[in-house]
Amino acid sequence: MSKVSYYTPEGLKKLRDELQQLKDVERVKASKAIAEARDKGDLSENAEYDAAKEAQGMLEMRISKLEDALAGARVIDESQLDTSKALVLSKVKIKNQTNGMEMTYTLVADGEADLASGKISVNSPIGKGLLGKSVGDVAEIQVPNGVMKFDVIEISR
Repeated sequence: MSKVSYYTPEGLKKLRDELQQLKDVERVKASKAIAEARDKGDLSENAEYDAAKEAQGMLEMRISKLEDALAGARVIDESQLDTSKALVLSKVKIKNQTNGMEMTYTLVADGEADLASGKISVNSPIGKGLLGKSVGDVAEIQVPNGVMKFDVIEISR
């Protein structure tokens, strides 16, 4: 059984598009690569055939994971979310108590996480630490080198 993950409409579309690409394009390429390698002769000593079969197995595993993710995917209606607490799709501005550095993150599902654009997974240590916090709360987040404390400055959508 797949676990439920929450996505924006854009994130869900991206997931579906990737699955469609893998099924319609990449699967055909993998089959052709196997057929070409098979045509080259003895399969017991054909490294190209083994590599093509390995690539096909990895592709099928990725397709299976995407299908599982889509089975548990739910689209979030942002207008129905409580803005007083940090939830999925909340934009949270935090301040590190140690060095005073301020950061703004958007809490998203695993599949949409992209640190470069300020999107962190709700399952990441920081994401888990921020969930349910309100403005003025202190989020204590366990990281490999100890506990970091962040002041929650602002929550928006």
